[in-house]
Amino acid sequence: MDDRTLRTAIAAADGGDPYRALRDIRLARIALTRELDRAEALAVRRARAAGASWQLIALALEVSKQAVHKKYGRG
Repeated sequence: MDDRTLRTAIAAADGGDPYRALRDIRLARIALTRELDRAEALAVRRARAAGASWQLIALALEVSKQAVHKKYGRG
């Protein structure tokens, strides 16, 4: 999602059609969440490749070691 799309969705909240605004915001939220999930997964892979422990990654993400390992660990 580009910045313009996000700004448009936010601006739609003040627009004339509240239903359309809600749909635009929902779609922007979905797209943004997907992008953030991909970025987080990449950062976790890079941290692991650099030797970071699951505990250190968990601390950075403010989740438990078990949660981060379950989400990103292999097998």
